[in-house]
This record gives sequence, structure tokens and C-alpha cells, in this order.
Amino acid sequence: MKGVGATITRGLQTGSKVACIDNTGARVVEIISVIGYKGTRRRYPKAGIGDMVVVSVKKGKPELRKQLFDAVVVRQKRPYRRPEGIMVSFEDNAVVLTNRNGDARGSGIKGPIAREAANRWPRIAAIASLVV
Repeated sequence: MKGVGATITRGLQTGSKVACIDNTGARVVEIISVIGYKGTRRRYPKAGIGDMVVVSVKKGKPELRKQLFDAVVVRQKRPYRRPEGIMVSFEDNAVVLTNRNGDARGSGIKGPIAREAANRWPRIAAIASLVV
């Protein structure tokens, strides 16, 4: 895992339901917590692109539902600024299921992923179809 060069505005908070875009069988997941989040007392943890989160599967294969998994945020609707000065946002919020080391659980990813997430998690970038 590498650091993120951009100033990522954290656009997802605890309790957000997001799409899972890999081929593991999970469709919709809910963010439970953010791994490594350092915040203020009583403030809900927030996640941005490239952050690892703990998720619960809400829709998908029955054997995956109601289980906790680690995931990495690869797309968010909330615009964030890149070092070049451009603002980037996506059409939806999306995660990819992983293990604690950052290895993807599935073998394919649908749709684009952010360059910041690809730089930070090279194993996810290897199976991505498009990096924006």
C-alpha cells in the first residue's frame, strides 16, 4: 500500500450503501468502518478513494450475505482535487472486495477505477479494465 498524492475529499461515511463492482457475487454492500481512520471524538468515520473499509454484504449471493469483508473504495460521486488542479468525480460510489493485504477476492472489475486507488493498491489495478 502506498500513500495517496492527491487531496481526497472523503465522500462516503459509515452506513453508506455502495455498489460492489467485482465478480465475487456481492452486489450492494454497507460500510461498517474505515480501517486506519483517525478522527475527532464522536465523529462518524468517513472514507474516500483508496481507503480500506470493512463492509457487510446486503445484496448478493446468499452465502456472502450478512458477512463482513474488507474492501477498497475505487469510485466516489463526491468531487475531489488532483495535484494538477482538475476535479474528478464518478457517476456512482463503488468498492472492490479484498483481503487485509489488498489482494482482490474476485478476478475481474466492471467499469473504471480511479488512478489514486490503482496507484495505492497495485493488485487491484492489475485486474482493472480501465484506470481513469
